[in-house]
Amino acid sequence: MDKVNFGDELVTPDEKTRRVGGVFTSVARSYDLMNDLMSGGMHRLWKNRFAAKVKPRSGEHILDMAGGTGDIAFRMAAKGAQVTVSDINADMLAVGMGRARKQGIEGLSWQVENAEQLTFAHAQFDAYTIAFGIRNVTDIPAALREAHRVLKRGGRLYILEFSTSEWPGFGEIYDRYSEHVIPRIGKAVANDEESYRYLVESIRRFPRMEAFRAMIGDAGFKSTSVEPILGGLVAIWGGWKI
Repeated sequence: MDKVNFGDELVTPDEKTRRVGGVFTSVARSYDLMNDLMSGGMHRLWKNRFAAKVKPRSGEHILDMAGGTGDIAFRMAAKGAQVTVSDINADMLAVGMGRARKQGIEGLSWQVENAEQLTFAHAQFDAYTIAFGIRNVTDIPAALREAHRVLKRGGRLYILEFSTSEWPGFGEIYDRYSEHVIPRIGKAVANDEESYRYLVESIRRFPRMEAFRAMIGDAGFKSTSVEPILGGLVAIWGGWKI
C-alpha cells in the first residue's frame, strides 16, 4: 500500500499507524466518558450484546484485540474466560489496567500488540474479539489473517464496529450529528476536537456490512455472519476457523 486513509486524508501506512497512535494517546483518559456522551450510553448495551454473542466460557483462552480500557475483557472475564487484553497503544492499556485494579478484577493479561503482526503462537486462542478497533487498523486484511492464524481450529472471531445504517433517513441524520456534534463534544470534554473528527471520518470510510463480511471470508473464516444494530449503524460480525 502506497497510501491509505487517515480519516479523509491520504497518508503512508507508517504515517497512519503513528497518527492513530497519537489519537488514542490523546483520548485515552477521556475515552470512556466520551463513549457515554457520544452514544448516550448505548455503547454499554452494544458491548453487553457483543459479549453475550461471544459466549465466553470458563477456562477458554480469548484474545481481546484493541482491548484498550478493558470494557469487553471485563465482561468476558466475569464468565470465567482467561482473557489476554492487547492493544497497540500502551496508554490505552494503562487506563484499562488502572480500571481493573479499582474494580478488583484479576486474572487478565495485558500486552502491547500490533493487530497486523501478532507475536502469539499459531492456534493459541479459542476466540478472538475486537470492539470498535478494526477500523483503525492500517492493513485490515492483514489483521484478519492474523486473527485466523492465532485461533485454534474451531475457534471463533467476533467483531463489533460501526458501519452504515440502512434505515432510510437514519444514516443521514447520524452523519450530520457525527460531523457537527461529536467533534464539538471532543473539544469541550477532552480538549481535542481533531482526534474526534478523525474518529468520525474513520467510521464514514469503514466498509458496509456485507463488504466487510466478505473480507472476513477472504481471510479464511467460514460460516461468516453479520448482525446489524440500529439498521447497521453498529454491527457484530462473526466467523469460524474450520
